[in-house]
Amino acid sequence: MAKPQRPGASNGKKKGPLKGTGGLGRKSLEGRGPTPKAEDRAWHPAGKRKAAAERFAASGGKGRPGGRPNSASNQNRSSKAKAGDETENVTGRNSVLEALRAKIPATAFYVAQRVEMDDRVKEMLSIATHRGIPVMEVTRQELDRMAGFDGVHQGVALKVPPYEYAHPQDLLEQVIDRGELPLFVALDGITDPRNLGAIIRSTAAFGGHGIILPQRRSAGVNSAAWKTSAGAAARIPVAMATNLTTQLKEFKKQGVFVIGLDGGGDVSLPALQLADRPVVIVVGSEGKGLSRLVTENCDQIVSIPISAATESLNAGIAASVALYQVATVRAQLAGE
Repeated sequence: MAKPQRPGASNGKKKGPLKGTGGLGRKSLEGRGPTPKAEDRAWHPAGKRKAAAERFAASGGKGRPGGRPNSASNQNRSSKAKAGDETENVTGRNSVLEALRAKIPATAFYVAQRVEMDDRVKEMLSIATHRGIPVMEVTRQELDRMAGFDGVHQGVALKVPPYEYAHPQDLLEQVIDRGELPLFVALDGITDPRNLGAIIRSTAAFGGHGIILPQRRSAGVNSAAWKTSAGAAARIPVAMATNLTTQLKEFKKQGVFVIGLDGGGDVSLPALQLADRPVVIVVGSEGKGLSRLVTENCDQIVSIPISAATESLNAGIAASVALYQVATVRAQLAGE
């Protein structure tokens, strides 16, 4: 007679089929094969770039990848944004309004809940609606996050694509074609984007035509630069030179006078008599000043007279003073 089983004890008999599956489960063990390359996955950013490049090639190379038109003069020399850059959030009412007025290809406009409506906010909403830019109402905490640690958003933000830099030679040709006297600012070792933004703003205020940055060891046009420029970044072009020294040499060959700002300069700024010709003002970093190679390629090293109690000027302020001096002399010459 069989022994009675304990409650809950197994009787040792297998459940389910006693035979093999005949290989039916083999495929589940084989996996799905190798992972496709990023560019072969349609949803991946690399796949989207590949698809855009293929559309660009199919169109005969007109315009630029992504479908936005590009001027003929910039098709071959337009500098791309620095590698790894993503979309930027422009914050602050003046900056956002200027970007919208300049028709920067924004992808979203953010406005804080219960924002104080003034004429600027009303105009932003009108432009965004007219251009079909999505308008998102978000909390102030979300805008705080978008503006960054020390950003001030004033209740609005605009998402824009990475900045596309011009080519320095294109800037020079465009100014000459308009019959104007070129005035540029080149930055040597300026790594603080707020300094860059301040210099962009001063360049716009004193009739400058553009900023030239070196590709390496330089601040780029990011959200902090946009904010500090108070919207001037939408009006003043910024060009990127592969090598600043080489670019300055090219400018000199074309009759542009290169002025370097330095506390130990040979000539005091008020005594400068070169405002009646094409000029590029080179500004160095606050700590190291102008680099040796850049200094060697300047036509004139100019100092700004300051009180002996002050060691040096901020790079943005130095650029503003020099731009004002050149603009003043040019205005006097124009009035004669």
